[in-house]
Amino acid sequence: MKKFILGTAMALVMSTAAHAETVGVSMAKFDDNFLTVLRNGMTDYAKTLSGVTLQVEDAQNDVSKQQSQIQNFIASKVDAIIVNPVDTDATTAMSKLAADAGIPLVYVNRQPVNVDTLPDNQAFVASNEQESGTLETKEICRILGGKGKAVVIMGELSNQAARMRTQDVHDVIKTDECKGLEIVEEQTANWDRTQGADLMTNWLSSGIEFDAVISNNDEMAIGAIQALKAAGKDMSKVVVGGVDATQDALAAMQAGDLDVTVFQDAAGQGQGSLDAALKLAKGEKIDKKVYIPFQLVTHANVKDFVTKN
Repeated sequence: MKKFILGTAMALVMSTAAHAETVGVSMAKFDDNFLTVLRNGMTDYAKTLSGVTLQVEDAQNDVSKQQSQIQNFIASKVDAIIVNPVDTDATTAMSKLAADAGIPLVYVNRQPVNVDTLPDNQAFVASNEQESGTLETKEICRILGGKGKAVVIMGELSNQAARMRTQDVHDVIKTDECKGLEIVEEQTANWDRTQGADLMTNWLSSGIEFDAVISNNDEMAIGAIQALKAAGKDMSKVVVGGVDATQDALAAMQAGDLDVTVFQDAAGQGQGSLDAALKLAKGEKIDKKVYIPFQLVTHANVKDFVTKN
């Protein structure tokens, strides 16, 4: 059963560890604003728990490196493993490694391809991606009055979140309220700000006309904004949306450049994944899917989110 929890008011709060426990953590990459908040949320929370040690590794966006890190955690006999997957299609093998070793494993933020068949001592902590792209696109549709042209900037196509958020866009546009929206371009910029800027520069150079930018995350949206402004575009004439509500995105929104984002509680996911890992290490049963709700952020409520991520 899916269990919904809100922000850092965690329903998975656990008692202090009775003995020293070591948790191996493999992050997809350190050089990512959102994942940095997630990682810091996890490490800061660990400091409040007696006897809990984190061994945090950077997979540097390399699937092979991440698998090696998991193997090293197993060889070191850690009590539990937390993985933020580089490639969500590669998680079946990771699950098997941990299950064969009898070590609990928790996936965080990025949904593993085998999420519905996880072994008994494994779980997934994140937010429901069906909400993120849906909230973003519905709000952009509302601002545009249900009609206009849009470009879609996708994240890494090996990542389930990018695929789901993009599908959300298409699903919203199929609704009666938003069927007047037309997608004129759709390409990936791999979650990256610089690639988002380069992609937008290419679109502008090609003479593509659009009323909105629907980005799978804030970093690519910010890159697109930088390119639009460099080209002398009037930002009041273009609606730009992203996902994550990072501090940079909220600043861009307060400056009037970003119009829509969706708050994803990175620190809450980090804390929730560690809670889940420690519970599994103690032999406790938890839900296999723990979801923290997304929240829409607009100019009207942006001040409420400035200190959250």
